[in-house]
Amino acid sequence: MEIRQEQPKDYKAVYHLVQQAFSQAEHRDGNEQDLVEALRKSDAFIPALSMVAEEGKRIVGYILFTKATIERQTVLALAPLAVLPGYQRRGIGLAMMAQGHETAAKLGFAASVVLGSPDYYSKAGYQPASRWGIYPPFEVPDENFMALLLRKDASIAGGMMKYAKEFLID
Repeated sequence: MEIRQEQPKDYKAVYHLVQQAFSQAEHRDGNEQDLVEALRKSDAFIPALSMVAEEGKRIVGYILFTKATIERQTVLALAPLAVLPGYQRRGIGLAMMAQGHETAAKLGFAASVVLGSPDYYSKAGYQPASRWGIYPPFEVPDENFMALLLRKDASIAGGMMKYAKEFLID
């Protein structure tokens, strides 16, 4: 398996991958694939942090980190992370997160924040964001809103997380 930066030629495959992956997800809103397209056109988009996992010539996974803010500090929002249903539970998502975290740290980002399953994301080191005084802009159980410091020298001021406006599109 190879994890690499997404290219424009991958967009159609990624659209369908995200759609398929979330069609069976317990928590979904049905527009995750459209969110990806909107985020690619936004100021929050960072091409180096839009990655695909390829097995053979087939794209089997996708991960996207976009800019978000906590007070005046720029952090990353991890969303979405998607793996084709037939390829799930094989470590692809964790491998994509590890590479994404490494790339993000090299780019100078201090933290990544995710909304998701604590059982899954804790495997990649995420912990409740409230530990750092970081809170979501909406109602969600504390254990589902998580953060990860990306560098040993990283620090983060607490406050309300502000997502890119594209996350608010219905």
